[in-house]
Amino acid sequence: MKDANQKPTLDQPVTYQIKVPGEIGESWSDWAGKMTITIEREGDGPPVTTLTGTVDQAALQGLLRRLYSLGLPLISVICVECGSED
Repeated sequence: MKDANQKPTLDQPVTYQIKVPGEIGESWSDWAGKMTITIEREGDGPPVTTLTGTVDQAALQGLLRRLYSLGLPLISVICVECGSED
């Protein structure tokens, strides 16, 4: 039976949205695992970069480590869509 509340697993890709302060340019898309990169600003506030894409847990851990090594604190990491149903 398929469960509407399906949870992420370690071996299935999941769509994540990761937000960090600052501006990461589109040229970083390959570095970020082909994730979509968008920059948002609210008024005169500082920019916030949002990375959105489908990755497995190993790739997510690698991406989070890369962001950490750049000195970028995380604003949020959200599971947008759980893995596909079989």
